[in-house]
Amino acid sequence: MAALGPDIQYYSALVRSLDSSLGNMLEKLAIQIAKLSYEVKSEVSGPLGPEQTSKIAELLEKYKRREIAPTVESYQVLRTKPQDDSLIIKRHDSDYYLTDRDTGEKFLIELKIGGDLDNKKARSEKEALLEQFAILSNTLPEGEKINIRFATAYNRYGENRPWKQERVRQFFADDELLIGCDFWNFVCKSDDGYQTVLGAYKENANLITEALESIKQTYLD
Repeated sequence: MAALGPDIQYYSALVRSLDSSLGNMLEKLAIQIAKLSYEVKSEVSGPLGPEQTSKIAELLEKYKRREIAPTVESYQVLRTKPQDDSLIIKRHDSDYYLTDRDTGEKFLIELKIGGDLDNKKARSEKEALLEQFAILSNTLPEGEKINIRFATAYNRYGENRPWKQERVRQFFADDELLIGCDFWNFVCKSDDGYQTVLGAYKENANLITEALESIKQTYLD
C-alpha cells in the first residue's frame, strides 16, 4: 500500500472510515425516528424448543438447496408452542425489535446498510430472526402479529429499481424486504418518510463535505 503513494493511502483509509461512520449514523438515526411511532427494544430473550430449532435448520437447508422458495407461510409452524420441558433460554441482540404503538404488531428487523451479504451471512441472519420469531411466539399471547424484515438503508441499484441481491433473496421472501425508501417510509410510518430523511440529509451534506476537505488538507499537505 505504501508504494501506491499517500493519495491512495488516504482515500483507501477514508472510504473505510466513512463507510463505517455513515453506517453507524444511519442506524442511530433510524432508531431515533422509529421511537416516534414504535416501542423500540434491542434484544429478544426467552425459551426455544428443540423441535423449533430443528424446523429452523430444516427450512434453512431447503432454502440453501433451493428446494423451496422462502415464504412467510413456511415458518408459521414455529408459532406452535413446545409442550415438553426441554426448552433452552436464548438471547439475541436485535437491530430493531419494534412494536407498533397503534396496532401492537411486532417487527423483527435486521438492518444492513447496503445489504451486501454472502450466502453464509444471509443464512445466519435469517436463522437469528427465525429464532427470535419462535421465542416471541413462545412468550407472547396467542394471536400476536409477529413479522420478520430484512432492511437496507439504500438501494445500491438505485431507488425504485429492482433489488438484485440474490444471496439475500435466497433466504428472504419479497414480503420480508424493506429496501431503501421502503425502510425509511416504514420507520417514519409515512409514505413521505424517505423524502423527508433525504431532504434533511441534503440540507446538511455541506457539513460533511467541508469536514472531508479539512481532513484531506491536514493529511496530504
